[in-house]
Amino acid sequence: MPNGGRRYATERNREAGPGLRDNVSMLSPYLRHRAITEHEVLAAVLRQHPFQAAEKFVQEVFWRTYWKGWLQMRPQVWQAFLRERDNERERLERSRERREAIACAEDGRTGIDGFDAWARELVQTGYLHNHARMWFASIWIFTLRLPWSLGADFFLRHLLDADPASNTLGWRWVAGIQTPGKTYLAQSDNIEKYTGGRHRPNALATEAHAVRDETTPQPTPLAPPVQLPSGRPALLLLHGDDLAGHEVMPSSVKLRGVLLAASGHRDHPWPFGHRAEHFVTALATDTADRLTRAGRADVHVIEALQADIVHRHCTAAGVTTLVTTEAPVGPLADGLVRLARELRDDGIEILPLRRPWDDLAWPHATHGFFRFRTRIPELLARNGLGMPEAPYE
Repeated sequence: MPNGGRRYATERNREAGPGLRDNVSMLSPYLRHRAITEHEVLAAVLRQHPFQAAEKFVQEVFWRTYWKGWLQMRPQVWQAFLRERDNERERLERSRERREAIACAEDGRTGIDGFDAWARELVQTGYLHNHARMWFASIWIFTLRLPWSLGADFFLRHLLDADPASNTLGWRWVAGIQTPGKTYLAQSDNIEKYTGGRHRPNALATEAHAVRDETTPQPTPLAPPVQLPSGRPALLLLHGDDLAGHEVMPSSVKLRGVLLAASGHRDHPWPFGHRAEHFVTALATDTADRLTRAGRADVHVIEALQADIVHRHCTAAGVTTLVTTEAPVGPLADGLVRLARELRDDGIEILPLRRPWDDLAWPHATHGFFRFRTRIPELLARNGLGMPEAPYE
């Protein structure tokens, strides 16, 4: 947090290499799973810096919220990505040459300076600097001419902060699908500048034509938040999209216990990779330990969103209601929908609770981020984080 002000704004784009990340927060894996929350992080940074100094850091936290809101109102984009990814996987089965090209890229064997190092860093650490993610995606798509959806899938399988919204929409933006007429072209001079001369790849693509023209779907209005019945006994179900969901549990609910799912539903597998799986399992275990020490009712870690296990815990607790925080569009949201259908016949209801942070911000993600960001001062104030000294011009 001491570095979240002007130093972050001036140095955040520097990609100094693995182990040299003092110019960025490295909080994204924890924010992605809400082991810590956006509110918590911004409250901490704004206690140490005036808004004008911390503005860039604040914006970067809100980018995550914006992407989630954008996809929440256009869930068909996530489903389209999954179909395209699966189709490209099938094509790989029919082409040995294509399989080898993908393997070379994922293993860091292309001979492209920088790109190969980032591929290896991603697999070995589960992290890439944001600037490196953009360069990597651009080289994958426009220099190596590989399918964008398989690149997005590569990130999903290895990033500790792999997020359906940020990852999918970020790759679509680089490819020229997300924002019509806009692509991102990685350039050697830019890479050399921001890596401090460590990398200067040769023979990169000099043009970046959009992968395809696609009309941006119109946003579908969000469903109103679910109202929880007062006084009803319930179990709280925590999941990997929001491990701090207990913070917004209404006091009116008679909490009989907590179930903490470390992974998704068998029909919608998640996490996508082994490193992320170990990371989320460790976060879940830590969350369970902290809740137990705080005396927040009985806490049970379950491996997955599995109906028979959940049903058994509900029966033991004598409840027919599960309260959970609403999962944004992605595999956990799909898994919770499936779990709700499976439990319905047993008379068990799942009620998703939308966080105030999301409820306030998501409706503003109707257009581009630069329109959304004009709402940031208002959103900070409405979340109890104070009114900045001056609004955006």
